[in-house]
Amino acid sequence: MRDMKIITLTLNPAFDIHCYVENFLPFHENLAEITDRQAGGKGVNISRALVVNRVENLALVVLGEENAENFRKSLDLDKIEYCEITVKGRIRENITIHTSGADETRISFSGFDTDASLLEATEEAIAEVVGKGSFVTFTGRVPSGLSMTNVKTFLRRLQESGANLVIDSRSFSLDDLIEIKPWLIKPNQEEISEYLGQNITSFEQAVTSAQELYKKGIDNVMISLGDKGALLVCGEGVFEATPPRVEAISTIGAGDSSIAGFLAASVNGLSFCDRLRTAVAYGTAACMTSGTKPPRADDIDAVLKQIIVKEIKI
Repeated sequence: MRDMKIITLTLNPAFDIHCYVENFLPFHENLAEITDRQAGGKGVNISRALVVNRVENLALVVLGEENAENFRKSLDLDKIEYCEITVKGRIRENITIHTSGADETRISFSGFDTDASLLEATEEAIAEVVGKGSFVTFTGRVPSGLSMTNVKTFLRRLQESGANLVIDSRSFSLDDLIEIKPWLIKPNQEEISEYLGQNITSFEQAVTSAQELYKKGIDNVMISLGDKGALLVCGEGVFEATPPRVEAISTIGAGDSSIAGFLAASVNGLSFCDRLRTAVAYGTAACMTSGTKPPRADDIDAVLKQIIVKEIKI
């Protein structure tokens, strides 16, 4: 197998099912129309955004054997290059209910259980493609049955092989992240508030928080700020990226797309300022598509030209 610069890990995948209900009423029977059904999980979402924009990558996915075939068909349809590990049980399902004039409602089902042997199989499956300079994403919740001790040991071995580790998962505590010292993390305002145990509401607080994590050994701290854009604290400085106003159709998966953008710019050797710009362009363009559909290249190009990036002098 050839070397691969970007490898996405999806150990806890899901079918993302989107449906529309004209007037959703809780505690009542609701007639729904399914509008989209896709193979999902944060790693798959990152891979799909990269594929659409012609950035080569490999997705490793763990499939529950009971409904694996439909997942494979979806990956093939999206032209995602992947390798798989099959386990007993079912791939979980996430249902998002869209309705007129109200926020989305999400229902998530539990999926398969696993154990530490899954990490061993994962390491073996990607051993030939992971090496110095690779980017490996570990995103989404850790599957049931895996201890954080085993997960951290697995991630350290990836780092020892020379991989740049990207973590975007609520399964990790702040202490875990400081211990692992990933190459990139991408919390949003809610997540950074949870990490630090305080309500981060202002841009200045977000910058201070990101700097604190950077000083503790995390190379790149990118905090997404919703429609206000994002900030990045890294070795080249502190940067703020502000996107243009767009009509947001769905924000689901926008964070995954922003990671895809950061990685796409990284493999092309762009400056960290431009990596942030590209990340925000991917994330903003993702909001212009329905469900978890990836950002379109034309939308990314249009948004990219309008993003304002400035260095913040602290």
